[in-house]
Amino acid sequence: MKPEMRRHADRFAALGHEVRLEIVRRLLASHPTGMVAGEIQQELNIPASTLSHHLDALRQERLVEQRREGRFLRYLADTEGLRELLDFLYAECCTRNEVLQISVPGKGSA
Repeated sequence: MKPEMRRHADRFAALGHEVRLEIVRRLLASHPTGMVAGEIQQELNIPASTLSHHLDALRQERLVEQRREGRFLRYLADTEGLRELLDFLYAECCTRNEVLQISVPGKGSA
């Protein structure tokens, strides 16, 4: 398997847990300021240790960024990592559709 494919598969696996997906959605909703860990914990009503586990998994896959603010940790959606994931999904969009290839500039001609 190509390293790029493995990286994207790992990112999808990290997003494959409902709590992690909810974390990313909330961080995207609060973009660009993000949220302090305690705010995320309170909104999701989960133990701090559980939240920490999920945030670490997302951070390792470059889906979430962490910034220290004094005693607090602020989390933000890693928009670059998320864009890479979306770009990966759309990279092959419509490349096997002959009808669209004819009408799309640079994808073939009639």
